[in-house]
Amino acid sequence: MSDPLAWVNGSDAPEKSSLSLGFMALSDCASVVVAATQGFAQPYGLTLNLRRQSSWASLRDNLVSGELDAAHSLYGLIYAVHLGIGGVAPTDMAVLMGLNQNGQSINLSRGLQQLGVTSPEALDRRVHQSRTKLTFAQTFPTGTHAMWLYYWLASQGIHPLQDVDSVVVPPPQMVAHLQAGRIDGFCVGEPWCASAVKQNQGFTLATTQAIWPDHPEKVLGCTQAFVEQYPNTARVLVMAILQASRFIEESVENRRSTAQLLSAPQYLDAPLDCIEPRLLGNYDDGLGNHWQDPHALRFFGNGEVNLPYLSDGMWFMTQFRRWGLLREDPDYLGTARSVQQLDIYRQAASAVGVPAGGEAMRSGQLIDGKVWDGSDPAGYARSFRLHAMADVSSRQALR
Repeated sequence: MSDPLAWVNGSDAPEKSSLSLGFMALSDCASVVVAATQGFAQPYGLTLNLRRQSSWASLRDNLVSGELDAAHSLYGLIYAVHLGIGGVAPTDMAVLMGLNQNGQSINLSRGLQQLGVTSPEALDRRVHQSRTKLTFAQTFPTGTHAMWLYYWLASQGIHPLQDVDSVVVPPPQMVAHLQAGRIDGFCVGEPWCASAVKQNQGFTLATTQAIWPDHPEKVLGCTQAFVEQYPNTARVLVMAILQASRFIEESVENRRSTAQLLSAPQYLDAPLDCIEPRLLGNYDDGLGNHWQDPHALRFFGNGEVNLPYLSDGMWFMTQFRRWGLLREDPDYLGTARSVQQLDIYRQAASAVGVPAGGEAMRSGQLIDGKVWDGSDPAGYARSFRLHAMADVSSRQALR
């Protein structure tokens, strides 16, 4: 069905016409902001009211309470709420679509740079030879930034829960914390990594796409109750955001205009020169290196970015298990099938002419050489040399 107006008048009309959409001040909220402000929702009878959130914890609470209908969300946040970890009672959650891949970074302070810590090897030496622990910030205990930070540190031989301290800081506050000396480094999304470089407060040591090229990142998340109560609304919401995602990637000019839009006070409230370069894939790490990243932040990729792959959701659960956030192996595949709304996504994609993808699993090789394909999640979670799982035999002995 290619005519959007046909959706408005027929039985597929949205049951709820005005939605509150949560987002955080990050460049990867772009498709949500574009959908809400550039006319992509109105043809479906939808009004999208954007609500900027102060932290991922408040976004989570507002999603669960129903104050927000849906939100630009961390993958791991949705799964943590669904599984009842991270300080909340279990609530059935849903991932409607992927919003982006790639585009986050690990940055270190200028103080560490002055000590010669400008490589993974130098960081490893500093961590293991210093009497004081370094402190790294991430944005949410079960979020993508925590998982990328932990994965990257562990791949360098640094145990993220024993060798360093980890604290939670909302994304827009990262640079101020770095400047004040409260943290030695952070993992966050743009534009805050570029901002640290621009303000000469830090440098980019690693991008997350170097950890896992085309990794899953933010999603459009909501509760299962929302999907069950408003299935047509959920579908047309995905349709509108899919079309916005496609628009952003249609031309360099569209990416530039999106960067301009995002710089406004009500969205990112950040200078354009901190947003636009990395949105275009142009990186300056603050150490004199410049490159065009082949796996920069992307929003569409002809639908490859947006399909809610079962294996993407499962990967985050393997990391929760690895780092002791889950005491037992969950039903990895069953949980992902419950959370990932593949049917709604495929209906929406088909309606707007986006390839809906035949496979619900995908494969990728990460920085440590391990291949993730979703085939043996429990074995994968146990396969890491550095982890925080209790020893299985000792646990059984205590029963």
